Amino acid sequence: MNLTSLIFASLVRRMPCRPIVLSGPSGGGKSTILTRAMKEYPNSFAFSVSHTTRQPRAGEEHGKHYYFTEKEKMQAMMKNGEFLEHATFSGNTYGTSKKTVEEIEKSGKICVLDIELQGVRNIKNSHLDARYILIRAPSIKLLEERLRARGTETEESLKKRLQHAEEDLVEIEKNPTLFDKVIVNDDLERAYKEFVDLLREDLEKTKK
Repeated sequence: MNLTSLIFASLVRRMPCRPIVLSGPSGGGKSTILTRAMKEYPNSFAFSVSHTTRQPRAGEEHGKHYYFTEKEKMQAMMKNGEFLEHATFSGNTYGTSKKTVEEIEKSGKICVLDIELQGVRNIKNSHLDARYILIRAPSIKLLEERLRARGTETEESLKKRLQHAEEDLVEIEKNPTLFDKVIVNDDLERAYKEFVDLLREDLEKTKK
């Protein structure tokens, strides 16, 4: 390797890891793939913890699962431009803090933003230089089978999830450039390899 190549390689190593904006319907394998990657590369990833106005559920911890925030404070943060994106679902507001993402980037880890499709569109309009990755099941039928196999859904919640997934697929077909990579999880080993290969350069930077 010549001097120019050595200098370039050194500069690349010093550059911060690009955040990943990860999206996909429940049952598509997103959590399974990410959990496996975090186990294989324990020093490489850090979650961007979102703010929300909703009340914590049983077992949820402030600062770990969400920053549970009063509605008035959340509105003030939105007004001050402190969020990369924010969206409202079922009467509760969720937001991705610019400060949280910046702190993770400074730590040298890959910042993971697990975001709904509405949030993905909003972040696309921000300054964030991220990789946009969608992980989904090969079909709605298979997605339904996976969700039913979990045994954690009521018929009502299952119907809502499937409707949401169908709406997302229609939106993605209309906007094919929304994601840099769409991973169809019809084979977990192959899907996992696609995910890791996509992040290979940044994973090398995070090795201790």
